Amino acid sequence: MFTATLIAAGALGRGEISTASDALAAAGCVPEAPHWLDAGDACDLGFTGDAGAARAALEAALPAVDSVVQPRVGRAKALLVADMDSTMITVECIDELADFAGIKAQVAAVTEAAMRGELDFGAALDARVALLRGLPATAIDRCRAERVRLMPGARTLVRTMRARGARSVLVSGGFTVFAEPVAAEIGFDHVIANRLGIEDGVLDGRVARPIVDAATKLETIVAERTALGLPAGATLAVGDGANDIPMIQAAGLGVAYHAKPRTAAAAQARIAYGDLTALLWAQGLARREWVQA
Repeated sequence: MFTATLIAAGALGRGEISTASDALAAAGCVPEAPHWLDAGDACDLGFTGDAGAARAALEAALPAVDSVVQPRVGRAKALLVADMDSTMITVECIDELADFAGIKAQVAAVTEAAMRGELDFGAALDARVALLRGLPATAIDRCRAERVRLMPGARTLVRTMRARGARSVLVSGGFTVFAEPVAAEIGFDHVIANRLGIEDGVLDGRVARPIVDAATKLETIVAERTALGLPAGATLAVGDGANDIPMIQAAGLGVAYHAKPRTAAAAQARIAYGDLTALLWAQGLARREWVQA
C-alpha cells in the first residue's frame, strides 16, 4: 500500500482530490477514499499500484499541487538531514557575501552552474572563495544580519520532528560562520559545513580541507542512521542542488525542495510550491500536531 499526499495550502479542494483519484485510476492504481490532514491544505490518498506511475500521473494532472508518493508504513521519520542554502534559508550565502565585494553576478553565475551539476563542486567552491580574498571579515556579520533569512516553515519542521524524538542534522556546502548560527536558530542537533580561511581580519581566499561536498552529505546520512540503528526508510533528506542528490537518494524519503531540474528528477519527491511544512504533512502530521515556531 502507498499514500499520495496532496499539498496545496489554502488551495486544495474537492475538485483537485477528484482529479487526483481519476489520475491514479488512469495510471492503473486503485485509490481509496481521501483522508484530509488539514481541510483545504493537505489530503492523503491511499492506493495500490505502481508508485512511480502514480507520481507521474499526479504531477501531470495537478501541476500546481505538490504530490508526495511513498509507502504507507513508516512515513514518520526519525532522522532529518538537510541542506542549508536555498533550503533552510532563502539565499546562497556565498553569493550574498560576494555582493559585499562587488562581484555578486560573477560568483552567482558559478554557484548556479555548480548547483545544476555542470561544474565540480569543490573546484567551483575554491574558485568562488578565491575571488573573496581580501574581503574584511566584518562583512560576514553584516551579511548574516542583513541577508540571511530562514526559509518559511524551517523552524516548525525541525522543532516538530525533534519534539517527536527525531534527530536533525544540517550539512552544508556553505560555511560554518553562517551554518552554525542558522542551525542554532532553527533547532538542529548537529551542523557540518565548510570553514572559511580568515587571517588578520580578512578572508584569505581559501577553504579549509576537507571540503564538505556531495560525498560528505552522503557519508553523513549513512553515518547518522547507522549510529542511531535506523533503517534507511526511517530517514528524510531535503535539498535543492546537484550536490544534494546522493543524500536524497539514500534517504527513505528524499525531497527536492524548490530544486534545480536535475535534483528534482533524481528525488523520490519534490516540493515545488509549498514551504517546508509540506514535509510534516508528507509524514502524516496534521497542523494540530506541529510545534509552531
